Amino acid sequence: MIRDRQKGVFNMHISAKFLIAAMGLSLAGCTGSHVNRTMYSVHQPVVTRTNYAIDLDTSGGGVPATERQRLSEWMAALDAGYGDRVSIDFGPGYADASTRASVSSVVQNYDAQVVDTAPVTANPVIPGTVRVVLSRSSASVPSCPDWSKKSEANYTGGNHTNYGCATNSNLAAMIADPEDLVRGQDDHGGDSRRAVRPVEAWRNGGDNQ
Repeated sequence: MIRDRQKGVFNMHISAKFLIAAMGLSLAGCTGSHVNRTMYSVHQPVVTRTNYAIDLDTSGGGVPATERQRLSEWMAALDAGYGDRVSIDFGPGYADASTRASVSSVVQNYDAQVVDTAPVTANPVIPGTVRVVLSRSSASVPSCPDWSKKSEANYTGGNHTNYGCATNSNLAAMIADPEDLVRGQDDHGGDSRRAVRPVEAWRNGGDNQ
């Protein structure tokens, strides 16, 4: 009887050990793929771009003063500024240097940048007009905050699910040109004027508030 009981207890210990081991393996399999043990956050800024368009009449040749004024009021309504990119879509017509110069003279008053390639828009450009497109990018971290996991339940040596949210959210909020998060800046030969433009834009915006 004693031997049988001891044997039964021994078998129970073995079964319990196998059960605990199996539970450990199953938990490891469930949590291992979601653990971030690196110093890099899984929450990274996402850059989105929005295009705004206005068609200007050029049937009389070039951009008349009334259309330039309308363009200026449109850009003011959009609160155009540093980081915005403006392009000109001539449609089926030929690119006109005087039209580009007229549009650029208005755009430079808002510290926006004129670029060569216009994005694709919904409707075709009507002959006798040009389409001015203002492209604006914004950065955010849509996956933050992430409190999906309790910090006290982290037994795997990994980072918390909310790791990096504060740093990357602040970076997305403070960056002057969100496009820099995508491709950075080229070497402009050490032009100091480009370095102070974001500061000037911030100061001018602060004065208007």
